This record gives sequence, C-alpha cells and structure tokens, in this order.
Amino acid sequence: MSESELTFNQKLIKIQAELKVPKSNYSDFGGYNFRNAEDILKAVKPHNQNHGLLLTLTDMPIFMDGRFYIKATATLTDGKDLLQVEAYAREADAKPKMDDSQVTGSASSYARKYALQGLYLIDDGVDSDSLPNDEGDNESQMRTEFTNYFNQYVQEVANISGTDPKIIAANILGKHDYDSLDQVTPDFYQQIIGYTKVMVKKAEQKTKSNNKPVADPKPQQETKSFTWGK
Repeated sequence: MSESELTFNQKLIKIQAELKVPKSNYSDFGGYNFRNAEDILKAVKPHNQNHGLLLTLTDMPIFMDGRFYIKATATLTDGKDLLQVEAYAREADAKPKMDDSQVTGSASSYARKYALQGLYLIDDGVDSDSLPNDEGDNESQMRTEFTNYFNQYVQEVANISGTDPKIIAANILGKHDYDSLDQVTPDFYQQIIGYTKVMVKKAEQKTKSNNKPVADPKPQQETKSFTWGK
C-alpha cells in the first residue's frame, strides 16, 4: 500500500511503531537520563512531514481545587481526520523572586511532554523527570535526593576551603535569589546542583594552585672551600 493510500489511523500507527526518542538529557543531581517535550518534537517532525500530518500544541490555564494547572492539548491531523490528547501539569506553589511567566512556562513544558507521549505512545518507563503532583511520593523523593546532593557538595567545598558550610550554602542560594533551600522548586534542582559542583572543582583547583612549590628567585651559589696561606 502506497503512502497516499494509508488512512489517518494507519499513518499514526506507523509513526508510533517507528518513532524513537532517546533520553538524551542527564540530571546531575538525580543520576538519571530523561527526555523533554523538545526532544519529542525534534524526533517526530520528520515522520509527520513524510506522512503529511500536521501537529499543533496549545496551552490553557485551569483553576481546580484551589490550584492552577496548565492543560496542554496535542492535535494531529491530515486535514480531514484528527486526534487530540490532553495532559495536565500543576504550577508550582511559589517561586520567590522568579517571574510568573517562568512558572507557567515550566508547567507548560511538562504538560506538553505528557500530551505528546500520550499521542505517540511513548513509554516514559521509570523516568524521574516529572512535575510533582498530588501523589507526593515522587516530590518527596526528588526533594530528598536534591537536599542530599546539595549538602554533600557544600560540605566538600567547606572541607577544601575551610569555610563554614552554612556560609557556602547561603552564598549559593543567594546567587540564585533564594533565601533558603526549601524555596528551591524541582525545575531548578539541576541548576543549583550543577552550580554547586562547579564550586567544588574551583575549590580543588585553587587548593592545587596554592600548594605548588614556589621556586627560589635567587639561585643558591655553590659553596667553595678555600685554604688560606698555602
């Protein structure tokens, strides 16, 4: 059967079977690979083009149970038939000193990812890359991992530099406009951990530089023995 003879459903089934979206992103603090909405879009665009299908994504803010959510809708059509898949992601409770548009944008990215995964039947497996939801378990696990890694790297910097770890932690958080570790939300975990790891490397490099032996600027003269009166 030629491409032009395939029905809309047959085209979608073929794409779902052929589409491969590797988890090309790595979480430094969690130690796992994950994919995001951008990865899925990059992988699926050639397939949609080959089959003459149009994919669109739309977002809509929704207020439910006292919380704001983003509803993302992925729509695939051949001009006659269409299929829509919706997904929801909750906006963070608060993000001190951060722009509201960044909060909404983060939730939108997660919601779009889930909508695309539903449309193309992409199995997320045990991927830890998820926005905290009402179940709470995943949020608690991510928070624990983040806190452990943060404290570990802060202590390493403190051991190397001889500085109070509380001062180091306060400086790191202050650089990112946070007053305490509790204010950091999941979508900024990786950024904070990455910055802290860089501080460890810089502290190590500074220590090595300070411990280098300093060459004597005045070369020592060879001591000669003289016998006088001979």
